[in-house]
Amino acid sequence: MTRPVKILWIIFLSGLLFVVLLFVAADVGVFGKMPSLTELENPDADLASEIYSNDGLLMGKYFAENRTEIKYDQISPNIIHALVATEDERFYDHSGIDAKAVARVFLKLGRDGGGSPITQQLAKMMLKQGHGGFLKRSVDKIKEWIIAVKLERNFTKEEILTLYLNRAPWGYNYGIRNASRTYFQKEPADLSVEEAAVLVGMLKGFVYDPIRHPKASLNRRNTVIQRMVDCKEQYLTQDEADKLKAMPLVTNFKKSDDDVGIAPYFRQVLADRLKDWCKDHRNPKTGESYDLYRDGLKIYTTIDSKNAGLCRAICDRTYAHHPTKIKCAFKNQWF
Repeated sequence: MTRPVKILWIIFLSGLLFVVLLFVAADVGVFGKMPSLTELENPDADLASEIYSNDGLLMGKYFAENRTEIKYDQISPNIIHALVATEDERFYDHSGIDAKAVARVFLKLGRDGGGSPITQQLAKMMLKQGHGGFLKRSVDKIKEWIIAVKLERNFTKEEILTLYLNRAPWGYNYGIRNASRTYFQKEPADLSVEEAAVLVGMLKGFVYDPIRHPKASLNRRNTVIQRMVDCKEQYLTQDEADKLKAMPLVTNFKKSDDDVGIAPYFRQVLADRLKDWCKDHRNPKTGESYDLYRDGLKIYTTIDSKNAGLCRAICDRTYAHHPTKIKCAFKNQWF
């Protein structure tokens, strides 16, 4: 072997070793904490805690990010098809990293779009990444690839799609259920193709919000619909797509405001009681104290929604003569 060849081999092997060490270092947390296998196996989003009246009415929520989790069978196939066709048409073929998309990004310098498949986008959400300079984003990408592969190893494709849709941001909404209710006053299972296309189109950013930017939203909706024709699965025929694209943009927008609702003063005082309860009780999934704003508690009160007007007077007396009990659904315990 000639000297130049030896030098080339040394450079190649050194580079390969460096890349391997870089991935190992990222996996063990050298560049920031990585989710453990336990956390990946229990990847609950930051869920809002919900307060219910005695007659079953949702009184309000406590949340850091307003999310409500739903299951795969509660999501319309229209949403699933629109998402896969638009964001990752090879979703069912790869194992977390789309090699073709990555190669396209490098060869065309990102001019034809990014190379992040759905699983990698989910990893990015879980790691709360997305900002910083070139060096930071390069390290972030490595971390996202590691988590994406782990997600693919531990979850089915349906579970990954569900996790993604429960976490994804839609403006000030988080999760497909809140987005569906806000923009169409519907449950995700009831969304039509054109409605699903509007919501999937919004994943690209605020500029496609149908209320603030209806023209851009309409164009993006039609792009999503066409992608459902052009993708290899072909979820729509061209005739079906043409009819849908000819339809006007129709929404039924109603902003959810959980600071306004039944007995806001009662809920404010109740939050202080619940914070004390959370400090003394541990979430079995994490081993840490419950977080009122992130752990998705279901809080049932004995307040009747029809008599909620009495709550302020009750709170002013600091529960001195009031028998209201609060129950946490996780522990099935009154306090």
